[in-house]
Order: sequence, then C-alpha cells, then structure tokens
Amino acid sequence: MSHKDLIPFNLLAGDGLRGVLDTGGFGPADPALDLVVGWHVLDAERRDEFRERVGPSETEWQRSIAWALQQALGLVWYYATTNPAMSALGRSTIERILAAEETGA
Repeated sequence: MSHKDLIPFNLLAGDGLRGVLDTGGFGPADPALDLVVGWHVLDAERRDEFRERVGPSETEWQRSIAWALQQALGLVWYYATTNPAMSALGRSTIERILAAEETGA
C-alpha cells in the first residue's frame, strides 16, 4: 500500500511523527511514492539519514525523485493563487531536488 501524498500538510507532528492524514488515496502503487516525503519534508542531512535507514534501491530512489518533481511542479502552478503555502512547498521541493542534483547526492 502506498499513501501517494506524503507532504507536510498530511503529517501530524508533535514530539516526532504522530500520524498521517488524508489516507483516502491509499492503494497499490510504486513504493517509491512513499519516499517522496524525503524530498517534500527533509533537508539534505536528514534525507540522507532517511535514505540510509529505509534502504531503497538506487532505482527506487531515482523514481522517488521523479515522483517528487512531478508532484512539486503540480503544486506550484495549481495552488499559485488559491493556496500559496502549497505552492511554496512545491517550490521548496524543486529547490531540494536541484540542490541534490548539483551536489550529486
């Protein structure tokens, strides 16, 4: 099962992660979709730790980048005027992906 939409607005945090919201999209899918949270939420250091602990294959990790980019591009334009915070999330995810590509991470 894959959540397909693990973005900050669907995570309930307190002292660590407390829960996941908006679970109506659960379904069988590419497991790389669950890795996009690393791109939407985590800085480079924490994303590296996340990747190390989860242990995805290189192919799965690369698919997570593609999924995150696809989601981020949609967030930027779709929410540009109706939900600026979601649009900003898209922009920050794109910035994380580009920075990782520049450093080879």
